[in-house]
Amino acid sequence: MAANNRRMSGKKGAQVGSGGKRRRGLEGKGPTPPAEMRKGHAKQRAAAAKARRAQGRTPQRRGGGRSTSELVVGRNPVVEALREGVPASTLYVQQFIDNDERVREALQLAAERGGINLMEAPRPELDRMTNGLNHQGLVLQVPPYEYAHPEDLLDAAAEEGEDPLVVALDGVTDPRNLGAVVRSVSAFGGHGVIVPERRSAGMTAGAWKTSAGTAARTPVARATNLTRTLEAYKKAGLTVVGLAADGEVELGELEALAGPVAIVVGSEGKGLSRLVGETCDFRVRIPMPGGAESLNAGVAAGIVLYEAARRRS
Repeated sequence: MAANNRRMSGKKGAQVGSGGKRRRGLEGKGPTPPAEMRKGHAKQRAAAAKARRAQGRTPQRRGGGRSTSELVVGRNPVVEALREGVPASTLYVQQFIDNDERVREALQLAAERGGINLMEAPRPELDRMTNGLNHQGLVLQVPPYEYAHPEDLLDAAAEEGEDPLVVALDGVTDPRNLGAVVRSVSAFGGHGVIVPERRSAGMTAGAWKTSAGTAARTPVARATNLTRTLEAYKKAGLTVVGLAADGEVELGELEALAGPVAIVVGSEGKGLSRLVGETCDFRVRIPMPGGAESLNAGVAAGIVLYEAARRRS
């Protein structure tokens, strides 16, 4: 009964069993550590990158998973893919195929590149592989794409001693647009592209072809949740800039492009999704005196990347 009275007492001050927690709470956590020691801070990444360079070590790549393998089917598509440097593991050629100019070029390109297995297969086997598509006796197997992790892009910028410049795609489903964005990021000194894991274009053979080979040196990262990734980028010191036709800021007025920035491009029809738009620090519009209603993702990203590169030069 006495114990119950102590617990229900109206006295002020520390209660029985507090263990001095209130006193420790008043002591605080001490002074805020410098930026170079705060995990996830841009300066901490730069300091870690500098230390790795001094020790001759490369950063540990986290990785963002792999896509599935893909088949390019038909004589013209196969030849075009080989011309554009699309990664390939195996070229399947039908037995007793009519040896025309495209077949000869495909075989020559595969032999010159090296590392591509040449396999002869009967027509029924190719029909089964392609689910009955008109393969014309040529099938090219594209290996799974190795996606980067979103944090890998920040580490790459830190390794180069540069402010991060990345592009995130929100609802862009055409692989050709993804390939065009990868090409623009490479041209203007960006550090990579981010795509959501679902409902988004991936690094298919079509994206590789449109990138004109730049996908080999420009990483594409895959985000499980794009909104959370952008929030993590903001905590790391990046400014998140969303492109919108009704944006409050005109592109030429945005000083933030000179620093660490993530540019978010939405789909041509729907634009930015609601949650992604609310996450952006700025919603920016591209002036279009000609009166066009919108630009596709590849063109819009290229314009903003050019402006960012101009401000950084």
